Amino acid sequence: MKKTIALIAHDGKKADMVAFAKDHIEELRNANIIATGTTGSYILQTGLEVELRLSGPMGGDAQIAAMTAEGRIDAIIFFRDPLGKHAHEPDIQMLMRISDLYNVPLATNPATGSLIIEGLSK
Repeated sequence: MKKTIALIAHDGKKADMVAFAKDHIEELRNANIIATGTTGSYILQTGLEVELRLSGPMGGDAQIAAMTAEGRIDAIIFFRDPLGKHAHEPDIQMLMRISDLYNVPLATNPATGSLIIEGLSK
């Protein structure tokens, strides 16, 4: 059964997310990918199939949090910009809380993202 992985990246981290997707393209081809709108549109350019949600500021983080609470997400890879201010910070905190509450792995950088991808691929 295919695992479902959510991919999210703040604006300053979108290039890092695309590079990450390219580095893990074979593993990601074997997963269902869900992404927030803008991040997903960049990932689509790699040739991966991506199910798009709203952009983060428009509620995409909340949509992915709801899917996580419903048991529909196996892992979240969210490259956050730790130095930027984000108007939707409450949604980000909620997503992190939901991942902890439902024991769903959440990576916030490429190193932990790679470990999650490796673990799900076994």
